Amino acid sequence: MPTPSASVPESSALPAGATGHAAGSAIRHKVPLSRPLRHARYRQLWLANMVSNLGTWIQAFASAWLVASLSQSPSITSLVQTATYLPVFLFALLAGVVADAVDRPRFLFFCNLFMALCAAVMALLASTGKVASEAVLAITFCLGIGTAFTWPAWQAAMSGLVEPNEVEAAATLNTLSYNLSAIIGPALGGILFGLIGPGALFLANALSFAGLLGVYRAWWRANKLQTGLQTGPQAGFAERFRVGIRTAFGCARYCRILRNVCWVFFSTIAFAGLLPVFVRDVLRMQSGTYGMLMGCLGGGAVLAAFFLPQLRARVDKAGLLAGAMAVYGLMLAAMASSRSLLLLVPLVLCGGMAWSATVSTLNAAAQLSFPDAVRARTLSIYLFVMSGGYAAGSLFWGQVADRWGVRAALGGASACVLANAALLLAGNRKNPL
Repeated sequence: MPTPSASVPESSALPAGATGHAAGSAIRHKVPLSRPLRHARYRQLWLANMVSNLGTWIQAFASAWLVASLSQSPSITSLVQTATYLPVFLFALLAGVVADAVDRPRFLFFCNLFMALCAAVMALLASTGKVASEAVLAITFCLGIGTAFTWPAWQAAMSGLVEPNEVEAAATLNTLSYNLSAIIGPALGGILFGLIGPGALFLANALSFAGLLGVYRAWWRANKLQTGLQTGPQAGFAERFRVGIRTAFGCARYCRILRNVCWVFFSTIAFAGLLPVFVRDVLRMQSGTYGMLMGCLGGGAVLAAFFLPQLRARVDKAGLLAGAMAVYGLMLAAMASSRSLLLLVPLVLCGGMAWSATVSTLNAAAQLSFPDAVRARTLSIYLFVMSGGYAAGSLFWGQVADRWGVRAALGGASACVLANAALLLAGNRKNPL
């Protein structure tokens, strides 16, 4: 297959404002979900990343349940999500500038090595049996720093490995990989947490990076000439930063995407941030139930991957996004008013389908908005806004739950999601995504 430096989409030759429109027209035709896997390097990364995602979900489960076990405060438990996404908010813009100026495979290798080491330190601390909430949150923050620097380079690299009309299918496949792991990881965590302890689960995450490190190392060695070619003439850091900001905020369509990203992620983080407390205090159940409900969300997202191509061929992006958010908002509303696990399981499955449609639609719209030369920088702004919504939302909904209870917080989050769905539909004709 062509090297990443040679696989810049044809839309790169278009002006920034026209790129997304041209690509958007192309992808309204149905693209088979499996088509991006015909590219060997994309396929290798997709498989290795799925294993790494499994480790990430195991770690996410173990961290959240461990903190919930150590503290009775919903706001402390929700800080696990804050510690995960605050570093992305702080460092995403810097990471985007760096990712557009360096050899991406080499850069991704060292970022993932750093995260593997952080997970190993977490495993070592947890194995002592004396780990405190503060230590879990601190190392989660360090893992978030690695994620902050990985994401812009990863997103830019992956979208450059497939054809322009395959980017949305690739985004769905990436979400599928993430959510296949989201089924298995929490389920394993729920079963094994009490049997082998959190230390072994954190160690599993450290080991899960091995495949990605191998793929990045091979890619790095095979593409030594790629370094320095992505930005053309060498420019200073400040100039590259200004170009990224000016390009992103100079595109009205991209600004609309960013507004939706901020509101969507601010509202929806209530589920992940408060689920451990909801299981413990409302359902009065244990870690296995928490793992099962997390797995149900991932299971719904996996199911969605198989009918999203058909939906995208028939429904415009804004309509699909509004419908998905309405379903997710109704799931949160049901959680706020029901204690029946039999009812919650199918509802969370539906919420997972809606979540997959939401994330992959927003992600693909962002990736298709700009050419490869500035893609990492503009995607870093997407990640900056997303993580800011996540970090602020986890803090906000945790405080709401502390003051008025978990159900009130979930009900408030539901109202926010449903309001955004209505606004998106109302403005769809004038301002399509």
